[in-house]
Amino acid sequence: MKTLIVALCMAALSCQAATKLLVTVMDRRSGEPVTDLKAADFTVLDDGAPRRVESAEFSADPLDVMLLLDTSLLGAAVQPLAMNLVGYLQPKEQMAVVAFHSSADLIQDFTSSHELLQRAIASVKFGNAPRVLDAIYAAADGGFQNSTFRRVIVLLTAGVEGPSRMGEREVLKLARRNSVSIYPVFVLGRERPMFERLARQTGGALFELRDQKRAADGKAAARIFEAIRSHYTLAVEGNLALGERVRIEIKRPERLFVSGLPLE
Repeated sequence: MKTLIVALCMAALSCQAATKLLVTVMDRRSGEPVTDLKAADFTVLDDGAPRRVESAEFSADPLDVMLLLDTSLLGAAVQPLAMNLVGYLQPKEQMAVVAFHSSADLIQDFTSSHELLQRAIASVKFGNAPRVLDAIYAAADGGFQNSTFRRVIVLLTAGVEGPSRMGEREVLKLARRNSVSIYPVFVLGRERPMFERLARQTGGALFELRDQKRAADGKAAARIFEAIRSHYTLAVEGNLALGERVRIEIKRPERLFVSGLPLE
């Protein structure tokens, strides 16, 4: 009996000695999520040191979405896409709408009502100076206090950043601490490197819309929501928290976008 108890205790300790990591993998060319990966396909490096991946579970879970809508002079380019995104919200999911410029204004709190969300988006006035990082920080700081499902920020932006008070590092640290994934959707490529870092280090992804016609395309909204819902949960060996310099590699020949968010 003693041997059995010891064995059970060792098994329990072994199960606990793992760290969770949320990972998004997307094909760079098609923008579609990669859904057929196994644990052996992943390599996780924590500050350069390898951490063995014990399991990789793919899922497409419900979301709580904070939609950040650019209200700058160029922001009207993404308004049609915002309308289309609302249509792909599932019954259990909720969305809130924040109009951002020199500040971040909540114009619709979390709701599952497509009508209320589209009415809020239609009411937005454009012509302000955008502060993207400030808006993300404000949303990640207190926007998900009553959230139920996975926390996601969808940043709809023309792609121009203004004089934000918050820095990129501060935004990333807060998003990771609050388990918030960031998905920038942009028209202009000026800030692409920053958007890519925000997505890559929070388990998100980024989407470039080169013109208003693509932004108004309902297919774009469908692809974006499919990618947002699709992710892997990795069990990584060891109960030490993953650091800021965690890196995920995929053993596949395709050009992939890979991002990760350590989970507590």
